[in-house]
Formats: sequence, structure tokens, C-alpha cells
Amino acid sequence: MNRISIKYKGPLRGEITTPPDKSISHRAIMFSSLAEGQSIVRNFLRAEDPLRTLEAFKQMGIEINESPQPSALSSRNNEIIISGKGLNGLTQPKNIIDCGNSGTTMRLLSGVLAGQLFPTSLTGDSSLRSRPMKRVITPLTEMGAVIESENGYPPLRIKGGKLTPISYKSPVASAQVKSAIILAGLYCDGVTMVIEPGKSRDHTERMLKSCGVEIDIKDLAVSVKGIASLKPMEITVPGDLSSAAFFIVAGLLVPQSEILIKNTGINPTRSGLIDILDLMGADIKLENERIVSGEPVADLYVKYSQLKGIDIGCDLILRAIDEFPILCVAAAKAEGTTRITGAKELRVKESDRIASMAAELRKMDVNIEELEDGLIIEGREDLKPAAAISYGDHRIAMSMLIAGLTAAGVTTVDDTDCVSTSFPGFMDMLGSLVA
Repeated sequence: MNRISIKYKGPLRGEITTPPDKSISHRAIMFSSLAEGQSIVRNFLRAEDPLRTLEAFKQMGIEINESPQPSALSSRNNEIIISGKGLNGLTQPKNIIDCGNSGTTMRLLSGVLAGQLFPTSLTGDSSLRSRPMKRVITPLTEMGAVIESENGYPPLRIKGGKLTPISYKSPVASAQVKSAIILAGLYCDGVTMVIEPGKSRDHTERMLKSCGVEIDIKDLAVSVKGIASLKPMEITVPGDLSSAAFFIVAGLLVPQSEILIKNTGINPTRSGLIDILDLMGADIKLENERIVSGEPVADLYVKYSQLKGIDIGCDLILRAIDEFPILCVAAAKAEGTTRITGAKELRVKESDRIASMAAELRKMDVNIEELEDGLIIEGREDLKPAAAISYGDHRIAMSMLIAGLTAAGVTTVDDTDCVSTSFPGFMDMLGSLVA
């Protein structure tokens, strides 16, 4: 179990390039493998979670050639060539597919495997095995797949076959659930529809459109026409806003800091954190806005700011769901009270992120009231240094490290190995900004 100690050493200044987007990296591997022909994926995130997806498709007979990759921080230079075999070109893996800590791998892959004629088993680490899978099991079973589980939890054994299209009203706004159903819908003769209670991230829809799949989007409903043929693609993965979030908040909270964060995805279904921080009084400027492989991208100029507490409801937090832990750190340092609601989904992530952040920030003398679907956080000028733990959750670990950077003394965070699931090189990048 790795422990990191951190303390304030002065303002953060400099220029960094955000690591590649994790969500898009997963999908680029999946959709290229299901396409008919050779695809090229550039700037793939070489972190544990997307590498689980890559390895899964290798196990199912997809030829994937990777260029040499010297380090995680130079992943902009990498290139992966994937020889896709079409929707029905996968072969039965010889062994159980281990998804590690990656919920995206397990849930999206379940949609693909629902359309296969062979059985496949999926497992993961102890954290993933405690995350609910009934939310994908239910719709995929309605479509005709046979899925065995441990009372709705992994491991999963999936026997696919001939699927029928459905119109499914999802009880949760989840890009993973939506994507699993859409992927299964590719194998159906007809139109499959998913209706969400709120708008989740739309990387799947954007990428499948670029592959020539017929997708229709009307408000909160997404429809896909099945028996599809995916065209191969060339894609450059933009930077990950969820990874940039830690440096955005660090730049805002550490006095006299100025950071330029380059090549960051600002997809409107993901950019809720920027909108929230703007309402809190943050000095964030978007520069060099452009489109990269169908995704909006910009460079973010972040400057130290005095934040104010606000009320953050369901619509905003849904577009910042992965950024909740670091948002809590921003709220802990803001003037006044921040109320966050509509985040109940965070009870079943890598950890219970609502309870985890409440417990860890209380160690830093932050006054927090825990709600069923969020937190009420009273900001304070000075945070007390603390001995924090990550709960095996990469976003909790990185958030508490940033919190420690603003405290008056040394903060330690235990069990930080989990950071490598999404952001290998995090501490090196943070160190590069300290004068």
C-alpha cells in the first residue's frame, strides 16, 4: 500500500498537457475492434482501466499493434493500429476476462457480449465486484441475453444470441448503461431506444456517428438502428477534463497560481465543473477552442481565485459527476456554504464518494452535513493537515492530495496505488508546476 505525503510549497505555475480522455480511450478501442477494417487511435490513455479494455479485445481475437510508449506523460505520441473484424468477428476468449477496476470495461463489454453466439465470463477486483450490474443486466436480459451474476453483482457470465430491439426507460442517467444498450442494439434487427432521466455524456453517440451508424438523438432519448456496419476510423483522443479537474482546482486554490492546461476536452455533457466553478467566481479562460475528432477541445488558463459557496443541483452535478470529489475540495475552501444535491449515483462508484469525501474532509476540520444524495459543506479559510485514506478510489486519492496542498502542514494519503487506474504520472505532473 503506497503512501504519499504532500504540503504547500508555493504557487503552482506553468503549462501542462492533460492526459488522454479515459472514457474516449475505452470507446476508441471497442468501436475500432467492431469496425470492418483498420483503425488508428492516437493519444490513447495508457492507464490500467483502458488497458483492460484493450486486453479484453485481444483475448477475443482482435489484432492490436501498439507503438513503443516510453512513459505515461508522453502518451500524446503513441499510436495504436486496430484490425477490426466487424460486429460478428470476435472469438470466444480462452479465459475469464478480468476487467480490473474498470466499470466502463465491464458494463460496455456486456452490451457487446450480449450479441455474441458464445458464452463469456467477466470479473474484476474487489471494488468492481461490489458495484451494481443489475442496471445493465435488466435491459440486456429484456433484449434476449442470458446473464448470470451474484445477485446483480460481478462476476458475470453472459450468453448472447439473437437479440430483439427494445425501448428502455433507464432509472439512472448513466453513460455506461446507455452505451451498453446501444452496443447491444447494434446487433438487433430494428431500432433500439434508451430514454434517460438526465443527459449523460455522449461520447458513444459521437463516435458511432463517425463510424457511420444511424443514431437519432431527441432530447433525452437516443435511438440506434441495428444490424449495423461500423466503418474504421482515425481518432485522436483529446485530453481528459476529469484529470484536468485536479489541476484546475489546485490552480484556483493555491495562492498566486497560474496554470495553462492544454488540449482539454470540453464536451458540454462533461463540462459541468467549469460551469460550477464559474458560478463560484473562478478565473478560468478557454483559449484556442477547436474540434478534435468530433470532440470540442480547448486550452484552459486558470488563475488563483477567491471562491464563494453556491447551491449545485442535479442538472449541473450530472455533467460533473466524476469531478464530485475535487469539487468538494473547492467547496471546502470557498467562502460560505456549498450545497450539492442530485449525486446519489456516487454512492456506488469505486467507493461511496459522498461518505468518503465527508469523512476525509472532516479530518481537515471542515464542517460537512451528509445528505442522501449529496453534501452541505461549510467552507473555511484554512484546512488542517490530516492523515487521509483513499478507499482504493483514484479520484478520492487525488482530491485529498490537492486538499493537502492547501493545508498548513503535511498531509498524508494512504493507498494511492489506485491513482494509476486513470492517471499514471499524476505526482510528476503536479511536481512540474511547483516553482
